[in-house]
Amino acid sequence: MAEAVKKEKKSFFKFIKWFWILFASGVLLAALVFLFASWGWLGYMPEFEHLENPQTNLASEVISTDGETLGKYYLDDNRTPVSFEQLPKNLVDALVATEDVRHYKHAGIDWYGTLRALVAKLTFRNKGGASTITQQLARQLFVGKRAKDWKKYTQKVREWVIATRLERQYTKEEIIAMYLNIYDWGYSADGIRSAANIYFGKEPKNLKVEESAMLVGMLKNSSYFNPRRREELVLNRRNTVLGQMRRNGYLSQKEGDSLEALEMKMNFNPQNHKEGLATYFRMHVQRFVNNWAKKHPKPALEGERDTWNLYLDGLKIYTTIDSRMQKNAEDAVGQHMAKLQAEFDVQNTPKRNKTAPFVDLKPDEIERIMERAMKTSDRWRKMKNQGKSEKVIRASFDKPAQMTIFDYKAQNKERDTTMTPRDSIRYYKSLLRTSMMSMEPQTGHVKAWVGGVSYKHFQYDNVYQGARQVGSTFKPFVYATAIDQLRMSPCDSLPDTKHCIPANKYGPDPWCPDNSNGKFSGEMMTLKRALAGSVNSITAKLIDDVGPANVVKLANKLGLNREIPAVPSIALGTWDYNVYDMVGAYGAFVNQGVYVKPVMVTRIEDKNGTVLYEYVPETKDVMSKDVAYAMVNLMEGVTQGGASGYRLRSRGATSAEYKEIITGYPYEFKNPIAGKTGTTQNQSDGWFMGMVPNLV
Repeated sequence: MAEAVKKEKKSFFKFIKWFWILFASGVLLAALVFLFASWGWLGYMPEFEHLENPQTNLASEVISTDGETLGKYYLDDNRTPVSFEQLPKNLVDALVATEDVRHYKHAGIDWYGTLRALVAKLTFRNKGGASTITQQLARQLFVGKRAKDWKKYTQKVREWVIATRLERQYTKEEIIAMYLNIYDWGYSADGIRSAANIYFGKEPKNLKVEESAMLVGMLKNSSYFNPRRREELVLNRRNTVLGQMRRNGYLSQKEGDSLEALEMKMNFNPQNHKEGLATYFRMHVQRFVNNWAKKHPKPALEGERDTWNLYLDGLKIYTTIDSRMQKNAEDAVGQHMAKLQAEFDVQNTPKRNKTAPFVDLKPDEIERIMERAMKTSDRWRKMKNQGKSEKVIRASFDKPAQMTIFDYKAQNKERDTTMTPRDSIRYYKSLLRTSMMSMEPQTGHVKAWVGGVSYKHFQYDNVYQGARQVGSTFKPFVYATAIDQLRMSPCDSLPDTKHCIPANKYGPDPWCPDNSNGKFSGEMMTLKRALAGSVNSITAKLIDDVGPANVVKLANKLGLNREIPAVPSIALGTWDYNVYDMVGAYGAFVNQGVYVKPVMVTRIEDKNGTVLYEYVPETKDVMSKDVAYAMVNLMEGVTQGGASGYRLRSRGATSAEYKEIITGYPYEFKNPIAGKTGTTQNQSDGWFMGMVPNLV
């Protein structure tokens, strides 16, 4: 018996021995696994620098002078981070209550939750996961999608190690902000700010409790819990989150019940590069920043990009645009152009003009225009790249197809229709185009920039890219040169008679311009009256007296730097300029003779707020204050008595034929306005340069 007891004790001690050996081995093995993970042997492990500055793709933001976001630049990630202080309390409460109720008590790993999940798995009960917010952040930043097979266990170990490191590196609040900033809610809603903007049309700080609950509910799987495709499912998930908030003391029973009874309401605002406010301006800023980035290298961590990337680096681009003025400008352009297009369509119906929209063109000229348009079209290019023969390509232009076209009269300025590609070319040739820019002359700050009527359909910026003949808007530069050099005043008079500049004085041919009406009154006219009436004979006399070279010199000082030939005909605006250059040049008249180069971007910051670029004004004295004042006085006459400019103060065109079309006139402005109109041959281009004390 004693021997049996002895054997039993020996067996027991042997069991205890092996138990502790196995336990110690398990602990040692676990320690080694964690050690190997920390060394990066089980997969990528971020260095300290990357934990300090995790590399996520951030959208760059274009910000107006009044603090509004005009738009963003991004490739796949439309992400603009916000700080914890910018998050509403209800959003943080919903997140903690639903995803990690012990967030403020653990050090990155919730061991209680982990053991509970392990027991649930061993007993085949699904009680949910145990990943903390910090672990989920670690996965999003450094680990990636959940792996399969045995790799998921090493991945979990890496998550734990990174989570503990993140907890040492950041505060609990910073971890919450980072997690909400990194998550993808779908529809380019990368990060909480984009999600709040896109799903509810507001900033995160303005989210209501039920809105925050919906977004937190989507964290489980934003693709599956998609509020646009599975509204009822997302509503139930939102109410689950509200239930968690109630259960964990963040909401009272009464509050939770009333919120769960609410319908789910969204204000869906998709964000993309072709829609929104100031689309043409944003395209120009894109070119500006890309050119700047080429010249300014980025201090980068090893292995990262050494140049700034507009689409990935989360730059903040502060501009001079005023979002309210921009909105007014876009609305005004849209409304006015719709009226002008209606009037143009009446004048150019096939019944009146069989070559509409190709007024005054011969058949062979029309054919050349159509041929060029077809060969430069996307259809021609794509079919040619596919190896199609020219015969097949041409035939495709005469086959009806469904398409969405721009239409001034349609809602949202576009409509679905069926027509042949050839007819669509002819249709688009009949549409009027426009652009507008407003600048503060004292600072050069561009306040509004409208490059066209629809960036989605016409991705050509007529403010900057589109140079057109300026017509009579060039005449003020001739008058300014004359007032400066000949000491003339607005009250001085010249005869309205034909003025000829003989051959070989400035060029091989004589130059004898007619007035626009083909007549000469023979009267003595003041400079003010002559400019208001845009009288060519007096402009010809002035450029002859001062010499074309001096007018060119003044134009160059005013920022009109295209090479202009020193010939008399430039007085009538035969040279091409864009709206950007002309607005900048006219600014000097209002700004007491000082030219200020137009500026759009005042400052660029990186994602941490470090200033990378700050603009320095470019100014130059071009003319005396007296000359500038005299020119403003001259151009006030255009809006007081000029045939076109006077419409600003009157009821405009009121012909019976167009009465129904031209609704919205009159303007009847009472404030001081100076300006100059300009038209080119066959009325193909029409300009108005307007000036008030604080805008050109």
